[in-house]
Amino acid sequence: MAGFTRFGRRLLGGVGIALLGAVAAIVIAYVLWARAQPPLELWHQVDLDEEFTAAKAQEVASLDDYLALEDRLYDELDAKVYAKTPTGPAQRLNRFSPGSASDPRQRHPNWNRTFELIPEHPVGGVLLLHGMSDGPYSLRALGEALYDKGYRVLGLRMPGHGTAPAGLLTVTWEDMAAATRLGAQHLAAAVDGKPIHIIGYSTGGALALDYTLDAMDDADLAVPASLVLVSPAVGVTPLAKLTRLFDLMGQLPGLEQLAWTSLVPEFDPFNYNAFTANASFQVHRMTRATTRRIQRMAAEAPIAGFPSTLVLLTVVDATVSPRSAVENLLRHLAPDTHELLLYDINRYALKSPLLVADTGALTEQLMADDTLPFVITLVGNESADSRRVVVRHKPPFAAAAVRTERLAADWPDDTISLSHVDLPFPPDDPLYGQYPPKTPGQVFLGQLAIRGERGVLKVPAQWLLRLRHNPFYAYQERRVLGWIERANGAHGGVRD
Repeated sequence: MAGFTRFGRRLLGGVGIALLGAVAAIVIAYVLWARAQPPLELWHQVDLDEEFTAAKAQEVASLDDYLALEDRLYDELDAKVYAKTPTGPAQRLNRFSPGSASDPRQRHPNWNRTFELIPEHPVGGVLLLHGMSDGPYSLRALGEALYDKGYRVLGLRMPGHGTAPAGLLTVTWEDMAAATRLGAQHLAAAVDGKPIHIIGYSTGGALALDYTLDAMDDADLAVPASLVLVSPAVGVTPLAKLTRLFDLMGQLPGLEQLAWTSLVPEFDPFNYNAFTANASFQVHRMTRATTRRIQRMAAEAPIAGFPSTLVLLTVVDATVSPRSAVENLLRHLAPDTHELLLYDINRYALKSPLLVADTGALTEQLMADDTLPFVITLVGNESADSRRVVVRHKPPFAAAAVRTERLAADWPDDTISLSHVDLPFPPDDPLYGQYPPKTPGQVFLGQLAIRGERGVLKVPAQWLLRLRHNPFYAYQERRVLGWIERANGAHGGVRD
């Protein structure tokens, strides 16, 4: 027995040394990679004093206060970044070069900023929460469609966003949660007792969940009538913990590049291309805190009375975990009115030997699982021999789809799946859509077919390969509007 104990200690010691060696190898590889990246620019280093933080929540207590602070913030951005960035042909794709094709100030409105759409007689309110590194533009299309239906819509700019990527060095998830609470309180007061709803995209989905859990415990906060979570950050890779180490290393003199997990030219007017270790770590902190709260609430029984929740996901999301949306959220909710709308991969494309990964196993598991307490709607091929797209509906606690409907859309010839970033954008989006807009002189980042030698383009090849618009957006928008309309009616929201 003593010999076995000694052997066990040696084995554990060997495993520990191996793990430390693996971590050390990852750190060394990251340091070498980071030091080989392009030099930091002004927009990677600028410090903007007028940004909102959770510590300012007492003095910035209303949306008017928030917007006044935002005005000062953008004046500061103009003075510290735009006024010091050169212009000319070499800068035509630099969003921080005044007058360039990527300058967001050339677009009206500038969708990086907080916006509010106010109908004459609102039937309810909708708060739009964007994701980490992007801005209010990401949910613009859904917001405008809801405004047309009579909803008061607030597209809130999160702290650290819509200005310069340096904001991602210091922003915390508590800053974003404080802004979310401010926005929800404003909207609830503005619609005077009518229902409010929240649409959260990516990290905005985690913020929507965090606010909802707070509201369910606080009588002073309005509980949303419904949630729509688009590619929600309910779970991320455990390796995100390591980004805290990289962030700390990046604060040492001479090692500033280590704080950045991506350093790409800033050609997108409404989304940072660069990304920080701190941003990854904040998403990790947020998802961990939110999922732990959900697990505690569901420890004895599934959570009842939770807002009607619709989750929109693609099965091959490379940014967040689709499985986590099931295991960390939907499985814990009482079988009321919750649904997962899941986009499958293009099964017709599986015939191509170029497709190296088939993640269809998750789709098959979910569709065969009779323990799931929520509806699954699967959007995918009618068969493996057809690009025709159908929608299969599986009720709670069922082992197979019971209803199928045909969509008026097929898989595009050149599309093998949807992506994390394309779900909120329609094919006619003027920036990320299928075809360039007719307005000349502005950058278009949608469906581009560019061929040539590697290393020539400023835009990374992987960036170009990622689908930027949703070919099935019309169906999705119809489902989202219907979801909110039903929840709104059930909670007393009626048209005047």
